[in-house]
Amino acid sequence: MTCETPISPGAGAPAWPRIRTLGVDGVLISFGDRLEEPANRAALALRDAIERAGWDGIEETTSSLVSTYLRFDPLHCDAATVTARLESLLATRDWSTAPLPRGRRLWRLPTVFGTDLAPQLAEAATMAGLTPEAAIAQIAATRLTVRTIGFAPGQPYLGDLPPAWDIPRQTGLTPRVPEGAVTVAIRQIVLFAISAPTGWRHVGQTAFRLFRPEAPEPFALRPGDEVIFDPVAPDKLERMRGDGPDGGASFETLP
Repeated sequence: MTCETPISPGAGAPAWPRIRTLGVDGVLISFGDRLEEPANRAALALRDAIERAGWDGIEETTSSLVSTYLRFDPLHCDAATVTARLESLLATRDWSTAPLPRGRRLWRLPTVFGTDLAPQLAEAATMAGLTPEAAIAQIAATRLTVRTIGFAPGQPYLGDLPPAWDIPRQTGLTPRVPEGAVTVAIRQIVLFAISAPTGWRHVGQTAFRLFRPEAPEPFALRPGDEVIFDPVAPDKLERMRGDGPDGGASFETLP
């Protein structure tokens, strides 16, 4: 069951953010109804603030494209108490301009664009009004932010590409793309953590392993991290497959 509790009731109340309870132990704070950078920034920053606050009774936090979710222990506190804390925290600042979480990293991922490894580059480039060469250059020049993790363990949604890349998903499904596939639609890139069917167009291929269940941190990327896809030749990528789970990738910590 979901019930909505407005932060500022009454006429003239702002549409966002909204606090809603989910079942008996969940609360969802939404900053919009569509993906926009300020709403995503707010969701990431609020989650970080809740985690740093260390509220008693909070058992889990996560974020989606435009929302922050927290799960609480109903034997320790109730939804009204959690909602009151959230209202107080939300009132402290404009979360759409808040700094992104500390400890973010900038990753560089060696990527083969096109060829038989990523056969839909030319189709996607045409839809974006670009040549394949220009499409590769534009993607490679864009620092993409991990907006959220979803669909599969550790799988990131990255954005935003320039406006030309506001292309739709396919009406049908590609039967399967491999782990490490770089796929594109609606100005976003999804980097595949597993081999799976998709309606997104397969334009690049990496050797980067996103889900590492054997590691202390199973997800290689975190929301708020940034990614650059560096073009490489197919033979170089093949050699990198033997370089461990990073597949030739490197990162630096952002200030």
